[in-house]
Amino acid sequence: MQKIPVTVITGFLGAGKTTLVRHLLQSPQSAGLAIVVNEFGEVGIDGSLLPNCCDTPVVELTNGCLCCTVQEDFLPTMRLLLDRPTPPTAIVIETSGLALPKPLVQAFNWPDIRTRTTVDGVITLVDGENLITGQLSRYYTDGVPLTAHDTPLAELLVDQLACADLVLLNKTDTLTPDQQAQLIAWLRSQVRPGVQVLPCAYGQVPVEILLGQNLAVETVVDQRPSHHDADHDEDDHDLTIQAVVLTSGEIAQPEVLQQRLQALVNQYEIYRVKGWAAVTGKPLRLVVQGVGTRLHTYYDRPWQPTELRRTQLVVIGRNLPDHLTL
Repeated sequence: MQKIPVTVITGFLGAGKTTLVRHLLQSPQSAGLAIVVNEFGEVGIDGSLLPNCCDTPVVELTNGCLCCTVQEDFLPTMRLLLDRPTPPTAIVIETSGLALPKPLVQAFNWPDIRTRTTVDGVITLVDGENLITGQLSRYYTDGVPLTAHDTPLAELLVDQLACADLVLLNKTDTLTPDQQAQLIAWLRSQVRPGVQVLPCAYGQVPVEILLGQNLAVETVVDQRPSHHDADHDEDDHDLTIQAVVLTSGEIAQPEVLQQRLQALVNQYEIYRVKGWAAVTGKPLRLVVQGVGTRLHTYYDRPWQPTELRRTQLVVIGRNLPDHLTL
């Protein structure tokens, strides 16, 4: 029986993973796909931001790290998809921004999974603008390589790159040519020989590049080094990062919401803000996206009749108070 190919998409918080998956779902090649979205925090946001494709099952998990919950989440999820009356032709897993890809790939060697699936390839997204100017800039300044800094964030990014079969340098529309060239050169120094580094914006790359790599990564993943090879522990690699949920009713002025969020980002060590708001008098849902100090909003779709019109945001960062308020 032919194995079902699985593509793993990884990358730090806000690198553009969900945008890449959305691009994939909007292509003709998405027919027969199944999507698994793994979120950090108890409220799922990314799954709701994907197109509503009736033929594409989307499984959303909010455990933070699939590789830490293999028996509780990963195996049941894979069995759920594989045992469907019509199994998917391919599966795409979007990991959380704090996940280590290597242990997840290793999980595909479990006996009842390896006979039916194979890891087609690991795609790592990198937020070029954030690496140059945002939260990670403190780890890559003045030409000093990221690997020269002994920090949890640096180790996480290096591990994500070490496991990659393809690296997408995303958000290059915000970079100068010199910045893009600098980052491409550094990224090439961090990956294995033969791994391509492709610049892109909004995850816009040919779908043929993303799927069909046929690399059977699970059979060679032990050859890919990781800072966490000796001791894989969720509390170690989640960097003591917290996810705080902010919920309120409708808002009257989106600009006021954005100002309050900007004040929180300036006050606390916040890496990611995502969610949506219900704006009084507006039939469309207002999506809120923030990476580091950058915040932007856009209207994406009408509120559904069964949905509660409310504002719900997830804030991810370090040393956050238990009760953030807008």
